[in-house]
Formats: sequence, C-alpha cells, structure tokens
Amino acid sequence: MSKLKIVITGGNGQLGRELTEWQSTTADIIGFGRHELDITSLPACRNLFTLHRPDVVIHCAAYTAVDKAETERDEAFRVNAAGTRNVAVAAREAGAKLCYISTDYVFDGTGTAPYNEFDQTNPQTVYGMSKLAGEQAVQTLHDRFYIVRTSWVFGKYGNNFVKTMLKIAGEREQLKVVADQIGSPTYTYDLAAFLLELVHTDFYGIYHASNSGICSWFDFAKVIFEKSGADITAEPCTTADFPRPAPRPAYSAMDHSAIRSNGLKLLRPWREALNHFLKQNDHIIKPSLPE
Repeated sequence: MSKLKIVITGGNGQLGRELTEWQSTTADIIGFGRHELDITSLPACRNLFTLHRPDVVIHCAAYTAVDKAETERDEAFRVNAAGTRNVAVAAREAGAKLCYISTDYVFDGTGTAPYNEFDQTNPQTVYGMSKLAGEQAVQTLHDRFYIVRTSWVFGKYGNNFVKTMLKIAGEREQLKVVADQIGSPTYTYDLAAFLLELVHTDFYGIYHASNSGICSWFDFAKVIFEKSGADITAEPCTTADFPRPAPRPAYSAMDHSAIRSNGLKLLRPWREALNHFLKQNDHIIKPSLPE
C-alpha cells in the first residue's frame, strides 16, 4: 500500500478523533475540528484542502443531535447537506477521494431483515433526511467516493450508549432498557480500521459497516453489565414507554454485502468488540472488570 495523506473533518468527534489519533504505517492522518474547519463555508473547505493537498478526505463532521434536529431543521440541513456539498466540491477540486460517514437513519426501520446497500431509503427523521441529502450531494458532486453507513456507534471518545450504561450502573440498582429496537453496534476502533483499509482501494460506492451480529438495546445493555461485572438489574421496556421527539428505527440492522463482494474484511462480532473496548478502557469502568 502506498502512504496516503488523509484529512479528517469532525476530528474531535467520536469517530473523527479515533481516526485522527490512529497510528498508521500506511497513512499520514490529520484531523480538523469545527473550530479549525467550518464545513458550512465553501471557501474554508477549499482553503484547507488546497493547503494540505490530501489524497483522501474522510468526512465525519455532522449535526448529530437527532431529537434537536426535529426543531432545528435548517441547522441540520445546513451542516449535513450544504456542509457535505462544500466538502465534496472542495475535495474533488483538490483531487482527493471522499469518504462520507452516513447512518442507518436513512432507512425507515420497518424492515425485518438486515438492510443492504441498495435497499430503498426512506428516512423518518430530520436527521435521517439531512444525512441522506448529504449522500446525494456526494454522489452528484464527486466521482471517487465511498459512502459508509454505520449504526449504534460506541468507542473511547465522546458520549455513547456503552459509557452511559456504565455510568448508570455506578449510580443505580435497576434500569429499564428498550427491547423492541433492533440494530448492529459499531465500535469506532473497528470502524476506523475498516475505513483506512477501504480508502486505500478504488472500490468506490456505498457500504454498510457495523460489527457483525444484531441485538436489541436491551440485549446490548445486558451484555455490557455482564462483561463489566456491574451489579445492576436491567428490565426490558418498549419504545412507547420512552417517547422521543424523533422516532427511532424499530429495525436498523445492516447487511454487509458490499464489504463481502469487494473482498474486504468484515468487522468482528459486536460482543468481541465490546470486550476489547472494556479491556482497553477499564479506567472508565466501575466496578473494575473481573479477572
């Protein structure tokens, strides 16, 4: 593999920071947070890419406040649609490939089998609509792109479900967790490794990337508590018990047909990924992991 120069947008986010701090022998990686790169400004994108001349841009920056987006529609589209347009235009002009991180929220969640890359999109939330608009901008304005949809992301940086469950386990004795939403957890460490493998190829197109296997949020929480040795009782509940401004997909597990058909490496099972996360980050876990 030749060494690539990779620029990350959203370099302080959950996935962006994982990528920015990645130690790679095949890439020079530099990340930019929102204070260093305002993706809603086309001149700012052009100036930064002209200065750094990346071979690849991995576009992680996004408006991700799913519930808030329902009342901040313009802002969600300004960042996720217009911002992505700016990144796509500037990356193409700079001669850089573009990898856009998208989401399971582009689907309506009414499926009963894992979604593949060519299933019909039908977002039900402003967030999902704005991310799909970003996908469409990438496909329209760039000719060498990867669109990578992912779901249920957790990892070392930022706030996520695993960290929230561990925090609650240190504060309470029981907890209700939604059991009627099904999906695929994704570990940022494994997703970053996949993205760095992908951008070294010319296998452009749409990908679904999540850890292997599917579960409910309740199943996920039970395994988190079990593997961390937390003394807390989890009880299943329904989505209707916890109404939110933005509807959550009832089923958003993803099939990885593009990864398989291009001969790329599947992400490991989510339980193994969770185990790795807990062992690598036991300083944030209370109680400490059993031997």
